[in-house]
Amino acid sequence: MTYGTPPQQPSPSLPETAYVTLWFPKPSETFIYREAQIMRRMGMPLRVYAMYGRLDSHLSGDMQRDDIPVERLGCRHILPGASAFAYWLKRRPEVFKPLMASLLFRRWRCLEQTGENYWACYCGCHLARRFEETGVRHIHACWANGPATAAWVASALTGIPFSFTGRAGDIYPADGALKEKIAQAAFARVDAAFNIDYLRGFAGGRDDKIVLVRNCLSWENCQDAPAPMRPPYHIMALCRFVRTKGLDVLLRACRSLADDGVDFTLTLAGSGPQCLPLKALVRRLGLTEKVRFPGFVPHDQVPRVLREADVFVTPSKVVQSGDRDGLPTVIMEALMHRVPVVATDVGGIREVVRDGETGRLIPQLDVEAMKRAILDVLLHRDTSLAMAERGRQLILDYYDSEKNARRMIELICAHSA
Repeated sequence: MTYGTPPQQPSPSLPETAYVTLWFPKPSETFIYREAQIMRRMGMPLRVYAMYGRLDSHLSGDMQRDDIPVERLGCRHILPGASAFAYWLKRRPEVFKPLMASLLFRRWRCLEQTGENYWACYCGCHLARRFEETGVRHIHACWANGPATAAWVASALTGIPFSFTGRAGDIYPADGALKEKIAQAAFARVDAAFNIDYLRGFAGGRDDKIVLVRNCLSWENCQDAPAPMRPPYHIMALCRFVRTKGLDVLLRACRSLADDGVDFTLTLAGSGPQCLPLKALVRRLGLTEKVRFPGFVPHDQVPRVLREADVFVTPSKVVQSGDRDGLPTVIMEALMHRVPVVATDVGGIREVVRDGETGRLIPQLDVEAMKRAILDVLLHRDTSLAMAERGRQLILDYYDSEKNARRMIELICAHSA
């Protein structure tokens, strides 16, 4: 499939579908963008509804140019949301009152989740009216937290079936309503097999509701990285700078490499709230001359950055709250460029990084194991590239975008009004 081609005319046989998410497009959520794009290319009449406003910075060129229809809410919809509250209170009080009481007086997992779910209730009431006006026949939330709450509210008020995807921080830990969301949803999709048993634990015996559909990813412009693996070696990490990414562990492993006399440079590409603490740690560890911070990399520039790497490292960890990575897309992108991967055994990472077969998989938080794995990759180039090639073949099998998009269309068609 050529992603630059215009979408097919919406097929009258396919149900009008609403995708509900927080922001769209979001630079780091290429998997949601690609899924919506490919499904529309297949003739799916799909519109995205974002709970917040527009993000203009760091968008890749294709995200800036694309014509996926989007309706954004945000502050300007506070008054329409209030009107929708009154509308549904009058029209369906027997549903509206107990639903709002259940959601607004629920103990959410944290203050941020409380605020997000209050806003989701507001959005859900407004979207319920919009979905009736536009003939929506299925609502899909791209995340299990706020978007799924909004979809649940809209579904309860209109009778339109809804579903949601559970991925990573949206389900770890559960937000306080995950069990009810699964009970009310037509299905709950996971994008990594690791999450199947976890969500089944909230399904109350309805294991059939939990379905695996992997993400839709784009493999355009994937070229083999040279990976010369000669000093100075180039170690790469590319991610959001948040605690779950474990970049502090990688920096300490690199300090140990430097102490052993290994000549290398480390590139930490990305941005986020941990940027300043990470730079401070670099200074404390005496790695200022070895670590580069190029900033956020738009998705269409990721291939160029990956082709500079000898080894790609994903040092994910589970933080105290239980939050963790699911299966970072950038791991698959690295393997598609035949870049050897070292990663920690967190979330669904082991599904694609199989130790000694498709990469090196190590325990989380283990600085010494990370140092040894990185050095092993750098010192055994042929073996490392062979692992990366096997990883690429696995990714091509798992992440067939047309197959995965078609599966989502089948599920939505089977659960539409």
